Amino acid sequence: MPPPSLVDVLRHIAREEPLTATVRAFRGLTREHLGQLLDEAAEQLGGGPREAEAPDSEPAPMAEPVSTVPSIEAVGPAAGGALNRVRVYSDGAARGNPGPAGAGAVLMNTEGAVVARLGKFLGHQTNNYAEYMGLLIGLQHAKSLGAREVEVFADSELLIRQLGGRYQVKSPTLKPLFLEAQKLLATFGKVKLAHVPRAQNAEADEMSNRAIDERM
Repeated sequence: MPPPSLVDVLRHIAREEPLTATVRAFRGLTREHLGQLLDEAAEQLGGGPREAEAPDSEPAPMAEPVSTVPSIEAVGPAAGGALNRVRVYSDGAARGNPGPAGAGAVLMNTEGAVVARLGKFLGHQTNNYAEYMGLLIGLQHAKSLGAREVEVFADSELLIRQLGGRYQVKSPTLKPLFLEAQKLLATFGKVKLAHVPRAQNAEADEMSNRAIDERM
């Protein structure tokens, strides 16, 4: 058996090691974010994002229909009426990747006021699966509000670039979610897709982790 490559070692650490001391040493760093950083380092060493180059090898044994209603926390008077344009901040978390996973989304109006917070527990899934589910529950709720325009913000560069056509989707696990997202986006009159730093997506990240903790 050949010795493992540096890429293999980094990916193993990202998925299997608790990394408690490292998380404790850097203020504001979560285990999920650290795992994502290690995955990104492995992707750079390996010549690009793993999901963009090869099928997702992680199974999705507990995949649920994307139309399943998430837990919704409506906020403010705007939640009860139609909105012309909605900002959707979406995120996903998987503790172990794959592991217990949750999807989260926060919807805002154009003034930045929160309209709704959504969370959905996904069972045992990968982080990329959870990222797509966060987007889907956000888009579905935006449609239910009557929004005609949508602005999507996510800290997953992979998700944004796949939806923007810069990366192909070869993963059999992600492909159905990608197609569902494309279908939903096509129903809006105007769409904006933006990759944002993790710090600017903190509320959606909180909802995805709440979904895991509270089995939302």
